[in-house]
Amino acid sequence: MKINLAYFSATYTTQRIIRQVAAQFGTDAIREYDITQQLPTEEIRLGKDELLILGAPVYSGRIPERAQEAFRYLKGEGTPVVVIAVYGNREYEDALVEMKDLIEANGFRLISAAAFVAQHSIFSHVATGRPDAKDMRLAAEYGKQLAALLDNAEAIEALPLPAIKGNRPYRDIGPSHPMPIRVEEECNACGTCVELCPYQAISAADPRVTDVAQCRSCGRCIVVCPLQVRRFSGEFFDMVGQKFAVALAARKEPELFF
Repeated sequence: MKINLAYFSATYTTQRIIRQVAAQFGTDAIREYDITQQLPTEEIRLGKDELLILGAPVYSGRIPERAQEAFRYLKGEGTPVVVIAVYGNREYEDALVEMKDLIEANGFRLISAAAFVAQHSIFSHVATGRPDAKDMRLAAEYGKQLAALLDNAEAIEALPLPAIKGNRPYRDIGPSHPMPIRVEEECNACGTCVELCPYQAISAADPRVTDVAQCRSCGRCIVVCPLQVRRFSGEFFDMVGQKFAVALAARKEPELFF
């Protein structure tokens, strides 16, 4: 079976998790569609003898609009699909249901879903260091379970439909209010953040300037900065961060659905 990975992964954690899952199938026939920075230019059609593993982070209980737009280019023919949401230890709310609805409308058949925890992309003191070794072991075990599920299935249609968590209508997240980003004086204007920003929100003429109308606080510019001189800041950031630190201190574990 050919394995296809499609994902939005601004801070690279979603990418890391679904690669770990896919590695358990023991095949080199793996194609990746990283849609974080660039949308597909044409439809991507997958056959019934292929598997799609779809991954996205959770922003305010939903998947990013950019991921929604990109995933619509994926077309299946009864193709089995696994959807994986990655969230920052708060809640994943309607993200799995949203991915399920979107991808099933394009000809795929859901066989499993999972929600994994990662370090919060804005408040890095929440779920710090995750996915950790325990998470990655579970991702590997999940991949082995999926491989066994498909190996033992007489037909994709015979597999049970997983009952996943989420609501319809999906949560209304309202307009975007990006967190201010502070750039330290040590910034040497290398342009790495400009090149890798998924939303083209950073000025090429002066990388210290971020267009708040375009920014979605995805955190990529912070994790890719070679000098680590970019960070979220401001009174609102500090206030919400303190609340999150208390409210989200308890460790949450990944959830798997078959």
